[in-house]
Amino acid sequence: MNSGTHQARRPTIYDVAKLAGVSPSLVSLVLQKPERVSDKRREAVRAAIAELGYRPSRAATTLASSRTKSIGLVIDDYRNLWFVDLLRGMESVLTEQGYQVTLADSRPGQNRIKEAADGLLAMHVEGLVIAAEPGDATVWGAGVPVIVAGWRNGVPGDADLITNDDDAGGAMVADHLLSLGHQKIGHLSGSGGAAAHRRAGFEARLRQAGACPYIVGEEGGTSEEDGYASASWLLDHHPDITAIFAANDTMALGAFGALKARGLAVPADVSVIGYDNSSLAKSRYLELTSVDNRSDVVGADVASALLARIRGVISGSQRMLIDPVVVVRATTAPAREGHPEILK
Repeated sequence: MNSGTHQARRPTIYDVAKLAGVSPSLVSLVLQKPERVSDKRREAVRAAIAELGYRPSRAATTLASSRTKSIGLVIDDYRNLWFVDLLRGMESVLTEQGYQVTLADSRPGQNRIKEAADGLLAMHVEGLVIAAEPGDATVWGAGVPVIVAGWRNGVPGDADLITNDDDAGGAMVADHLLSLGHQKIGHLSGSGGAAAHRRAGFEARLRQAGACPYIVGEEGGTSEEDGYASASWLLDHHPDITAIFAANDTMALGAFGALKARGLAVPADVSVIGYDNSSLAKSRYLELTSVDNRSDVVGADVASALLARIRGVISGSQRMLIDPVVVVRATTAPAREGHPEILK
């Protein structure tokens, strides 16, 4: 045996029991229900754990308690910054209750949502959060509580849903741009449920005011590349627009690229406003005006509602809308006069 490369054996619950002078079952009881053990024995076990550097196996604890203390979260794209604050909000509630979040990415493809959900269920999660477009996936009879985060297409009417009020957010964008004198406004949209609600609120408010919305990308994605492509088309076909509303901050970044490629300045030539108030919008480099959808609040409320479902303390379908707020920064300004030359 080469002792130079030999690694020390990981201490077990039996090692802890031997050092503390108690049974392995009592060690397990200290780990799970310490209040049921006398102070003297509890301290002896904890001292042994500290001395040995013992770390309990989560799998073993799960088998012993028949509970995983785990929540499954299905998302559709890791690049979407909205998920960062959603997850942060969920963990602010779940961590205090001893729960962890397990992520599954359901990138576009047939049955991907179902595959992602099935993978999480196979890990015996106690609840599911669906933050992706479910399509035809059958996740509602999963045998565990399911809550939808954000507007999604194809969600049953009686499903639990917690989301930003995207219709109101879209209307707020229209009000902000109208107040700055913009009348010809482009909108970079997408195919998801959230994008549809943001588009609906925005378009309705503009038309009420007699302004002209130019909408592109209703059936497309919402990545930076999608934002660049949609903004490029918009600027080529409607060079007289004075403002662009992007369905999220990532698409707004793509719009910046399209404007720069044509020699146009933000906001002197064209104002730009995003949605989500992500870390991207808060960057000192961009200082992007954006709608704060308070996704951390959505996440915290999702976690609280899911725990209540798990504990059986609520009944009936739950629907909750979180009010958005427009955060004005440096990328929106009064509408310019005249039409700049579009450089191609």
